[in-house]
Amino acid sequence: MNADARLRTGLTVLVAAAAALVVAALIAAAPVVDGLVSRLPVVSAPSLLPLAVAVAVAAAAVVAAFATLVRAARSTARSSVIAGSFNTAPACGIRTAELVPRMNELRLDGARPVRLGRRYTVAVDDVGVTFWDGGRRRPRRADAYPWREVRNIRADSVVAGTTVVSVLVLRVRRHKNSVELPIVFAAHGVGRYALSDAAFFAIVRDWKARHRVALAAEGLEVPPLTAPIPVISAEMLAAHRG
Repeated sequence: MNADARLRTGLTVLVAAAAALVVAALIAAAPVVDGLVSRLPVVSAPSLLPLAVAVAVAAAAVVAAFATLVRAARSTARSSVIAGSFNTAPACGIRTAELVPRMNELRLDGARPVRLGRRYTVAVDDVGVTFWDGGRRRPRRADAYPWREVRNIRADSVVAGTTVVSVLVLRVRRHKNSVELPIVFAAHGVGRYALSDAAFFAIVRDWKARHRVALAAEGLEVPPLTAPIPVISAEMLAAHRG
């Protein structure tokens, strides 16, 4: 059994288990609900509204869990296919509200607008940075930026709700437009957790190094070296808070 087949089997088992748990919970709660309902005064049909709401919420939770698993599986499968065309492991990105509109600012008037899913794939090689969407069988290139169009790469952070998220800012100049693209990398797993700490800064350093090498190879001006990006471990963070 190949990796894709194992992944599909695992997803099927997880969804079936979640559905079985929901059904079992509803069955187990049926006597309690019946007892409570029998003690209530006889009223019209709206008295069944709480039970209907509970069933609807449970069904929505199952559907949401299934959709999350499908998106994660699609992203993983797409990245595996794209990895064969690049000399580095592609990264999974989490779409932010600002990313796609800013990418479209770099498009020519009349060009097809950029579209990205909630999770997309971004890969780098000796040529530049490429954004991918679509499925495993037919990955779709959303847009690509040669290294010569990249003006700067830096690490930053944004506040998402109550969480500070690490973001790689890619400044691109094209068609006389200079735009900063915020890229949030996804951590491994099903949830929408952002990559941080050492793994995040490793990607930033790799992109910076590739950028410099590519510009030097074309005889273009290489951006000045900046201070080393700190790698903050959990121990260092705990000591700082203490």
